[in-house]
Amino acid sequence: MHGWIILDKPLGLGSTQAVGAVKRNLREAGLMGKGRNKRKVGHGGTLDPLATGVLPIAIGEATKLCGRMLDASKIYEFTIGFGTETETLDVEGAVSETSDHRPTLAEVESILPQFTGPIEQIPPKYSALKIDGKRAYDLARAGVDVEMKLRGVTIYELAVRDADTAMSHTDTATRHPELVSGPLEILKQVQDDEPLEEIILTAKVSKGTYIRSLARDIARALNTVGHVTMLRRTKAGPFTLERAISLDKLNEIGKGADITDYLLPLEAGLDDIPAYDLTPDQAKLLRQGMTLDEREMIGNPALNGLFLATENDGSPVALAEAVDGTIKVVRGFNM
Repeated sequence: MHGWIILDKPLGLGSTQAVGAVKRNLREAGLMGKGRNKRKVGHGGTLDPLATGVLPIAIGEATKLCGRMLDASKIYEFTIGFGTETETLDVEGAVSETSDHRPTLAEVESILPQFTGPIEQIPPKYSALKIDGKRAYDLARAGVDVEMKLRGVTIYELAVRDADTAMSHTDTATRHPELVSGPLEILKQVQDDEPLEEIILTAKVSKGTYIRSLARDIARALNTVGHVTMLRRTKAGPFTLERAISLDKLNEIGKGADITDYLLPLEAGLDDIPAYDLTPDQAKLLRQGMTLDEREMIGNPALNGLFLATENDGSPVALAEAVDGTIKVVRGFNM
C-alpha cells in the first residue's frame, strides 16, 4: 500500500478532486486506515480541469516523492485554435482578441524552432501562481490588473503531431474519441500552403511551463492569435498513459477490486536513478538517519549523486545521496 496510482484524468475533474476520489475508494475498500495509521494521498503535478491525461497519485510513503515528481519533465499534446485569444488562454474564458489571419502548416513548422530550448514566457493571468500571497486567478476574477513576470522554462521537444502516428494511439482514441476525431482529419487533409483553423502539437517541457502561454506565443509569432482548445498530458516523469487507469477502473477499487492490479510500486517513481542494495546493518543505520562511508559499501561502488537505497530483498530504505564518499539520507521510507 505504498506506491502510485496513475489516473487518466478525465475532463472537468481537478487534481484535488482526483486525490479525493482515490481517498474515497480507499475508504470504501477499507484500505485508508484511521488515526495515526491513516494513509497519506497526494498528487505529483497539477493538471487543470480542462486538461486530461497522466496524473500520478501517490499513496503512503510514495507521497514523500511528490515534490520530486513536480520537478520532472512532462509531455503534452495540445491543440491551438487560431483566430481567437481568450482571457484564460483556453476554451473557458471570454474572447479578448481576434484575428482573420490563419497560418499554414509550413509556417507553423518553420516557427517551432524559435520555441525550442530555454525560453522565457509570461504565465497566464488565470493561473495558480501567487502574487503577494494571493492566487493570480483569484485576483484576475476580482478585476485586479495582474502583472505577470517573465519566467524561464525549457522546451526540450516541440513538433507538429503526425496524424497517422496519432491515429494509431488506439488507447487514446478509444477512451477519448472527442480528442482525436476532428483536428486529426484537418492535419490529414491540409497541404503546406493551406490556411489552418487549428493544429495539434506535442511538447516535452520542463517544470513550470505553461502550455497555454506557449500556444498564445506561437500564435502571435505567426501574426495571428490563438488559444488552447485541447490539452492532454501523455507523460509525467516516468509515468505514461500505458499504465494509467480510467476513473471507472479507479471506482472498482472501492467495490472490492484488488488494488494491486492498479498500484505501481514506490520505486516506479525513481526509475531515472540507480538502485543499490544495503546490508541489514547499513539499512538500519540509514533508517536511524546516520551517514555511511562509501568505502564500507559492498564492492565499493562508484556512487555519485542520488540513488535508491534498498534492502537485499529489494524493498526501499531511502532516497539517498552520495557526496564525496559520504552517503546520507534525503528521504527515508518507513515501509
